Amino acid sequence: MALPSPASNDIALVVDRLSKSFRIGTRHIQALHDVSFSVRHGVVTGLVGPDAAGKTTLMRLAAGLLSPDDGSISVLGMDAATQSLAVQGIIGYMPQRFGLYEDLSVQENLDLYADLQGVPQAAREQRYRELMLMAGLAPFSKRLAGRLSGGMKQKLGLACALVRQPALLLLDEPTVGVDPVSRRELWEIVYRLVREQGTSVLLTTAYLDEAERCDEVVLLHEGKLLNQGAPTELRETMRGRTYRIEVAGMDKRTLQSRIAQAPGVMDALIQGDHVRMVMHSDTPPDYAALLPGLADITADAVPPRFEDSFVAMIKAGMDVGKSAITQAAQPPYSQHAKAEQTVIEVHELQRSFGSFYAVNNISFTVQRGEVFGLLGANGAGKSTTFRMLCGLLPPSSGTLRVAGADLRHAAAAARARIGYMSQKFSLYGNLSVTENLRFFSSAYDLTGARRNQRIAWALDEFELAPMADITSSDLSLGYKQRLALACALMHEPEILFLDEPTSGVDPLARREFWSRINTLASQGVTVMVTTHFMEEAEYCDRLAIMAAGEILTMGTPSAIKAQARNATHPEPTMEDAFVGLIMAHEAQGAAA
Repeated sequence: MALPSPASNDIALVVDRLSKSFRIGTRHIQALHDVSFSVRHGVVTGLVGPDAAGKTTLMRLAAGLLSPDDGSISVLGMDAATQSLAVQGIIGYMPQRFGLYEDLSVQENLDLYADLQGVPQAAREQRYRELMLMAGLAPFSKRLAGRLSGGMKQKLGLACALVRQPALLLLDEPTVGVDPVSRRELWEIVYRLVREQGTSVLLTTAYLDEAERCDEVVLLHEGKLLNQGAPTELRETMRGRTYRIEVAGMDKRTLQSRIAQAPGVMDALIQGDHVRMVMHSDTPPDYAALLPGLADITADAVPPRFEDSFVAMIKAGMDVGKSAITQAAQPPYSQHAKAEQTVIEVHELQRSFGSFYAVNNISFTVQRGEVFGLLGANGAGKSTTFRMLCGLLPPSSGTLRVAGADLRHAAAAARARIGYMSQKFSLYGNLSVTENLRFFSSAYDLTGARRNQRIAWALDEFELAPMADITSSDLSLGYKQRLALACALMHEPEILFLDEPTSGVDPLARREFWSRINTLASQGVTVMVTTHFMEEAEYCDRLAIMAAGEILTMGTPSAIKAQARNATHPEPTMEDAFVGLIMAHEAQGAAA
């Protein structure tokens, strides 16, 4: 790619043959290797790639926080390495953890960042007013940052990065762990900055539907540049290769597994009641060859998505063995008896904290082998419900039975049959992979040969053996996720609780994860999951959508999407349905 001059008025950032490596213990990690691209002024450019692609390293180099081993990075005509202080004086940078001080109020965080960025006192009041209006935080200026919801924290982090109007804004994973409503609000803020103030934006994201909203994307993989271009252009390379398939009488998980292993198939994803199939070529598929012995096959061509092109490019760079990573092997997991069909019973469940009801009078049941999703905006009560179901938090009132045990009286008996994978993965960062597996084995009362057998299973099944002695804090996000799931499965639980299990994880790791979950469900393991990733909700058999501690609706993904169908959205996505329900609920509350 021919690089423009760093001084060009049309270019905000130029990366020229950039390389950066790190040493962690005895390992040498090449985070970036000979990367070159440019970012145009006045547009939103997305930096997209799997875990360990080098995205965060590149953002830190652009912010002048790291120095390259080779090559250069020019920011607004200045060398980010040799003129780092000058660069930091004219850009805005929001890191992954958004750098908030949780013991300070919203206003005190803004004041601190204004002091750090040298904003004159006379200019602050007007700037604060603009930022608080833009972020919707004006009513919360005195609230401690640590008491804000996830979405509000992200918006405050963005406001702090904008206290001094930057010419270039760097956002590292700005919407990880944020619900779809807050994600849309953040994107509205970003595009308002571009449209009204001419701000140039470079952001990283693991959500490929978000990448489609960018004007341009830069694709990284294993520290190397794969491609750069408009999402629409990259998406069109997949035209004629994408289909929607259903087979009468076959459940979606079985169909997805069959299609994923068929010749010529590059990708297969569950979407509601059907499977979305992506082929390696644009040759029309022979369904008799793809699904031999099956009748009543319904198949339709569907438009391609940017995610299709991204996955195709990643897989094209993998060897045959790696390309099969999305289809996890059948684990040696016990087949649980199916005599009890209902394994989770919730009736009029409540949990209050003083006068505040985090969960207010909810009821539902979950069947054995069912994947049940609990969705909701930040602060809806999902995690509180999860903690009560796991016996970690006592309910204020109501009935709660898990695996036949009443959690109000026999929580310990129920916990022995439960596996729990929390939003932050609950790993001990200073312990190695093997030490984490040993610890969780002991916590689940596994000893002797049985413990050794399960540890060996986990290292082999989750491909963790090469990293057995590495501390878990040094693992990539995808491998942390693998280890956390392995730890939750050490005692072969009947019920698996997954709290935001793929937050921030790239699409390939997400596919691998759900392949494992589908296998467990087919063996009779009951799975409850919370997620902010709406496409992930499609894997569930049923969903409950919560807001303000209450259940707004419950049903299959297809039934919930059908509720949002109208002339404007004849084929609504799960995000359309979710946002519509939440906004209608908020409007109803405002009118009351």
